[in-house]
Amino acid sequence: MSRGICPRVNSCASSWICAAVVLAACVIDAESYSCHEVRTAYQLRQVGPLHRVPETPGTDVDLLICKHQGPSCCTRKMEESYQIAVKRETLHNIQSYSYELEHLISGHSDAFQDMFQYLLSFSQGHLSSLLEGTYSPLSRHTLPHVNQLFSSLSLYLRGANVSVEASVQQFFNNLFPLVYTRLINPGIEGSMTEASEMGDCLRMIRQDVNPFGPYPAAMAQELAGALGAGRQLGLALEEGVEVMNATEHVSLSKECVKGLVKMVFCSHCRGLTLIKPCVGYCLNVMRGCLASVSELDQPWRRYTSLLEQLTHAMAGQHSLELALLEVRGRVHNALLYAQRRGPLITATVDKVCGLTTGEPTSMHPTSPEVTTSTVTSSSPLPSAAPSQPEQWLRQLAHLKREFLMYLQRYKSFFAALPEMLCEGENVMDDSTCWSGDDVVESYSGRVVGNGLHAQRQNPEVKVRTVDPTLAEVKEKLDRFNRETQERFPKLDQVEAWDELGSGRSEGSSIGCDDEDGCQASGDGQENISHTDASNERRPIGRQPGGDSPPENPSKPPSVKVIGASPSGNWARPWSLALLCAALCFQWTLF
Repeated sequence: MSRGICPRVNSCASSWICAAVVLAACVIDAESYSCHEVRTAYQLRQVGPLHRVPETPGTDVDLLICKHQGPSCCTRKMEESYQIAVKRETLHNIQSYSYELEHLISGHSDAFQDMFQYLLSFSQGHLSSLLEGTYSPLSRHTLPHVNQLFSSLSLYLRGANVSVEASVQQFFNNLFPLVYTRLINPGIEGSMTEASEMGDCLRMIRQDVNPFGPYPAAMAQELAGALGAGRQLGLALEEGVEVMNATEHVSLSKECVKGLVKMVFCSHCRGLTLIKPCVGYCLNVMRGCLASVSELDQPWRRYTSLLEQLTHAMAGQHSLELALLEVRGRVHNALLYAQRRGPLITATVDKVCGLTTGEPTSMHPTSPEVTTSTVTSSSPLPSAAPSQPEQWLRQLAHLKREFLMYLQRYKSFFAALPEMLCEGENVMDDSTCWSGDDVVESYSGRVVGNGLHAQRQNPEVKVRTVDPTLAEVKEKLDRFNRETQERFPKLDQVEAWDELGSGRSEGSSIGCDDEDGCQASGDGQENISHTDASNERRPIGRQPGGDSPPENPSKPPSVKVIGASPSGNWARPWSLALLCAALCFQWTLF
């Protein structure tokens, strides 16, 4: 009986012995692994408290993200730390790539505004030098109105709700009483103050009397057109900075964070701290995480195109610089126009506002003369306006070219952002790589495209909803693009800046070059456009375009302006007589 039992006992014992050997081998195999490299990587990347990393792999670990068969160097606490760390690192990488673009936009926004303010300051000093050197009776009294005009233009360029046309018309409204009492009728300034009823009447009837001819309207139209593109460019750059700020603070969904942990840290749980994710795998994860960001691609491309067109519109033939530099010439021509029509203006004002207490300039020989000769180069400019603007204008031309060159690199920024995050040392492309579950030779999953619609087929990250903050940013950017296009419907017809000619403004004597900037001298010499000169050669009694009827010969004669070019018609008969005498003398000799 005992002999029959012994073989069974021996066989059972041998089975238990084999099981014990296998278990011991597994334990020995588990203990042969060390989590030292995992602890080192955990510490170097500042993931979390180091005591959370075990010394040796565990065999019964309940993980939520990095699940796999076999021992693991990860714990549930480590997974929580991994989620915080991978979110921090990803946002830091996004900010590092977007910082350069944000710095480009904000830096050029400040640079353009500084240049605009300098040009305004120079133009204001240019006009003040004209009034001080040529129209000294007006200079002290017109200073507040000059300051008010350029202050309004400055606010307009900074985006304030200011009308350029209204500011220019108000400037000439305030200028008319001073011109009437100190240039046209200088004998009555003592009996009439600017704040009197007479002054108010002159301001009210200025546009009806039209004492300054076409120059106020031309100046307003030119400034509104040139400054409008510069103002919109400043607003566009501010809009770009807001978009970049929203992108830097993008929120990552829970599905995204889990996918990032699986891609970056789950290989550490197996002790594989040096393996890198596959490129296709990384693209799927990043495109899923940045699906809402990628939705900004189309409006951003349209936005960058508008930036280029606005820069071309502002830079085309140096229209902004020329418009500001022409302010002096426009005001000078307006004052000349008023002096030449002084008697007619006086007669009209007497009928509307009442008789003046003095006589017109032509009837008052003892009145002080007002010279209208151009200011020489020795006339000093105010300290606010440096005497040589060429260097600043060259810098503006260089600033425009530099901005357009850099802008080309960032047209597809939001579409290329996932690819930029999956470049370089972050991924492995030419050898074995991490696929999220195991080490493979190549990623076999389908690589999806950008945008929310494409993420339906994403095998790595499930995109459930759109980021509400980025959706609002996209809507605002779309609205800005539409409003800009509606306000400047011909922007797409503006020639590219590189295709422009020498940059010389047609009808202007101020020459500009694309390489050197606008070569406008600050020596105070008067640069009057050909259009203005042609207007001066027209009959004084008729407005350009034939809007005004011809003057009645019975009205007071026009006043001769001191400093104006004398007529050369008187020399023609004498020249003919001298020529005939010379011919007769030569004939008598023969």
